[in-house]
Amino acid sequence: MIAEIGAFAAALALALSLAQGVFGLAASRRDSRAEATAAIAQAAAALCVLAFICLIIVFVRSDFSVAPVAANSHIDKPLIYKIAGAWGNHEGSMLLWCLVSAVFGGVLASTRGSQSFGLWSRAVGVQGLVTAGALIYTLFLSNPFARLDPAPMQGSGLNPLLQDPALAAHPPLLYLGYVGLSVPFSLALAALLEGKADQAWAKALRPWTLLAWTCLTLGIGLGSYWAYYELGWGGWWFWDPVENASFMPWLVACALVHSAIVTERRGSLASWTILLAILGFGLALLGTFLVRSGVLTSVHSFAVDPQRGIAVLVLLAIAMGAGFGLYAWRAPKLAQPSGFAAISRESMLVWNNFGLAVAAGVVLIGTLYPLLVEALGGGLISVGPPFFNMTVAPLLAALFIVLPFGPMLTWRVGDMRQALLRLAPAAALAVLTLIIALVITHWRAAPAIGLAIGVWLIAGGLIYLWTRIRRGEGAAFAKIAVLPLAVWSMSIAHIGAGVLTLGAVAETAFRSEQAVALSPGEGVTFAGRRITMIEIGEVEGPNYSATRANFRVDSASGAGIVAAERRFYPTSPMPTTEVGILSSLDGDIYIALGEAVRDGAGAWSVRLYHNPLVHLIFIGVSMMGVGGLLSFIALTRRRRSAA
Repeated sequence: MIAEIGAFAAALALALSLAQGVFGLAASRRDSRAEATAAIAQAAAALCVLAFICLIIVFVRSDFSVAPVAANSHIDKPLIYKIAGAWGNHEGSMLLWCLVSAVFGGVLASTRGSQSFGLWSRAVGVQGLVTAGALIYTLFLSNPFARLDPAPMQGSGLNPLLQDPALAAHPPLLYLGYVGLSVPFSLALAALLEGKADQAWAKALRPWTLLAWTCLTLGIGLGSYWAYYELGWGGWWFWDPVENASFMPWLVACALVHSAIVTERRGSLASWTILLAILGFGLALLGTFLVRSGVLTSVHSFAVDPQRGIAVLVLLAIAMGAGFGLYAWRAPKLAQPSGFAAISRESMLVWNNFGLAVAAGVVLIGTLYPLLVEALGGGLISVGPPFFNMTVAPLLAALFIVLPFGPMLTWRVGDMRQALLRLAPAAALAVLTLIIALVITHWRAAPAIGLAIGVWLIAGGLIYLWTRIRRGEGAAFAKIAVLPLAVWSMSIAHIGAGVLTLGAVAETAFRSEQAVALSPGEGVTFAGRRITMIEIGEVEGPNYSATRANFRVDSASGAGIVAAERRFYPTSPMPTTEVGILSSLDGDIYIALGEAVRDGAGAWSVRLYHNPLVHLIFIGVSMMGVGGLLSFIALTRRRRSAA
């Protein structure tokens, strides 16, 4: 009965979302249709919440008569993974997509702010059609409430790789970012329909863009951390096409965050901001197609059904056809932007946008090129890390070099000489880092330049903070307490980018690994440490059995104990690896337990990695996410104060 209630709620939400689209697009002035649009949007959101709660209930109750539960759950699973199973599969994740889209539509309908009435109602209407498209796909091609008759006595179980706390939080965060980009898309199409994209429009756009970018940042970072400690290969990013599917909209959303600032402050770049909003949602839909079409083979892929992939492709074609068609027709009629000098904060943001857009384009080409070649009969080829490291890395390096100048310049007309003087200590520190790194690495230019850029970003962010603290009179601590939240958010995000750069360069350039065979009591010297296998034995988990090995790691700073496992789930034919990680100031010792060595007298294969400063990657991503969150809070406070 619970499943039928959920299916009925989702069907009603579809009908209401279609009505939301029709009424919203038709209501151009304050009349009953506009009032109905807001109420319909809120009702559709409530029904999607009800449908998703019903899905969680059938997973928690292990109702194996529901097809997704039977395929992705097990009666012995811990409660947290039964709940996570609701979105840890294709059907449930699509209902999550519908939920986020509908809830955002309801919130958009409740917060008109200073938008014109026509712009607001049309944005709510477009968002309703986006939700309706997702619900049509879900109910007719990926029904999460489909029944099985007869019902199995036991479920197949969730993929063991997904039975992890990080993967319980990763999909919701990623979807808040992915689907969050639908609201800027709706606002962009509403602006094109109205023929007006002014500062009030950009003011409405910025919080949604910040929310989507922040959630994407945290979601991608959490997924990277999961891949690092769960997959057992010692890496954090390997340019998997499905990883790229989330990275591309992140790059465009990052450009959109900065472009919307210029549009709100100066009224400039309105057409470009609209184009970025359309592209961002388009890339989110493209990522959905790549993950669910079966054209890619990846641990991240959800489905291998070409029919579902074609349906997503149709949705992508409709959304992008409408977006680009309206853009070609209406964008030239938008208000002319105000001018600004070549040296100004606006110009730095333009360069920022250019670099991010080109980087997204390069990642798009590298991701789709092998698929196009295969589709045209050219055979199987792969575009891997060497291509992306040689193309995307230099683009982002150039972007990071420009980044600290933006906050130092004023709007409209800036003083480059003054900015250079303020940033001179950061430049000197970066040059010193470059020289030291070249000497230490025996003149390896790429990692030395990368480390110098990381130091440049961190120092530039700290100098900007110091310049803001020095303004006015009074004690420094008192001025820190009243420093605007927007200053903190920008500084933390930019410093986080520098911290991430240091970690990524150090881990990529100086990582070491070794494969050994060890028996209990045996050890090996690795990365300046002595690693000894203490013991190995069998242990039982809540729904798995495992072979666990304990290791002792001796170094100049002391000793530590770390455990690594090979887990065996009854619902999966393949074992999974639970690595042992011992962190220190200089990085991680990463130990992955392999199989027993044949005729090895009790020896086991063990892979050892030393990942220098890898923790800085995840600290940097977290700082960027915190920066985005603080900026979102600052915007919300400012709007409430103005109201």
